Amino acid sequence: MNTKAELTSISKFLSLVLRHEPQRPGLELDEAGWTPVDELLRKAAAAGRPISRDVLDEVVATSDMKRFAFSEDGQSIRANQGHSIEVDLGLPAVTPSDVLFHGTASRFSETILRFGLERRARHHVHLTQDRQTAVSVGQRYGAPVVLRIDTRRMAELGHEFRCSANGVWLVDGVPAEFLQVEP
Repeated sequence: MNTKAELTSISKFLSLVLRHEPQRPGLELDEAGWTPVDELLRKAAAAGRPISRDVLDEVVATSDMKRFAFSEDGQSIRANQGHSIEVDLGLPAVTPSDVLFHGTASRFSETILRFGLERRARHHVHLTQDRQTAVSVGQRYGAPVVLRIDTRRMAELGHEFRCSANGVWLVDGVPAEFLQVEP
């Protein structure tokens, strides 16, 4: 049985190599972000981070944010979103609920309310339907602030939304006019 700390450490390693630096252990991701599981396990071990298939299965199954997914045949793995490298997740544009949320630290809220949410080094801004998830995300960076996004109006004006396999909503950016602090 692996400890929560060990699983978290492996999850962080997977996030690094499947979202940002696949070259670190010598991995190659295809255009959709997939890499063969056997290759990931082999390259991780060679890089000093041995992971068994059972442990990998446990990390994917128990990740609190469901960050990773296996292909239908279970032979490949990818991150569900959050990439800073070029990948095409193949997610169709879909209409979100009227309101979504974004969690951030209070120290960023003034700038965000002035300039909007920008994707920066990532491919998308991440949003959620669940206010408590936004609080949890914001807490990772300090005192949390939850921003309410008027997604109905954004969609009416042509902004496209996508929803990843783990329910994270993705958008290119959120202009300040669609944001307000959630009480």
